[in-house]
Order: sequence, then structure tokens, then C-alpha cells
Amino acid sequence: MVDSVRLDKWLWAARFFKTRALAKKAIDGGKVDVDGSKAKTSKLISPGMKVRLPQGWDTWEVEVLAVTEKRRGAPEAQALYQETDESRQRREREAESRRQARETFQHPLKRPDRRDRREIKRFQREQHD
Repeated sequence: MVDSVRLDKWLWAARFFKTRALAKKAIDGGKVDVDGSKAKTSKLISPGMKVRLPQGWDTWEVEVLAVTEKRRGAPEAQALYQETDESRQRREREAESRRQARETFQHPLKRPDRRDRREIKRFQREQHD
């Protein structure tokens, strides 16, 4: 095991991103924080650091438990980090609210016809003005 590893390699090895290029894109886009501040791709990660990153609709806050440069299976990758309790509770709350919003949403019974499309466009123009 190594003492520290680059942030993009760790995110890839911990299976948060499918490729290092995707990890780099998220880091360069300012979406990944390390110990409360924006990080660069080459930031060295060591055990004990806290990483905050987006995953789909959710935002994960994890504590680094171990570092490695090699990508392994999912069970080994999950041993590299531990999600904070606050993060887990927040993700579950947000997932529940999305589930409830999806249940209350009523899909239209048919596609909009010509008249409906005109009304939609008229409404959108009014919103921009």
C-alpha cells in the first residue's frame, strides 16, 4: 500500500467514476471538495481526509480509510472509504422526497396536439417577458 495517491486515481480506484477522465472532468469542474476546499486533480489523498463529490442526484461525503492506485472489485473498493452518517441520512431523505414527487406527478394522457403546442409556446414566451 502507498501512503498517498492522486485524487483522480483514488476516485477511479474507489469506483466513484468509471474512468480517470471522468474523475478529472468532475474535479476540474469544481464539483469535488477535499477537506472543505476545492481540489485539483493532482491533489494527494491520504487516509483521514474527507472528500465530497456528486454521484448522479446525490452528493457523497466520505472519509478516506485507505489509498491504492489499482482498481479492484467493488467490495475492495468500498473498503477504501466510509460514508459519513450525515451524508447517508441526507441521501436517504432526498431519495424519499424524489420518490414522493415522482408518485404525485401525473403524466399526460396523450401527446400535445397543435393547439396544445401553441399554448405551451405562448406560456413560455410570457415567462421570458
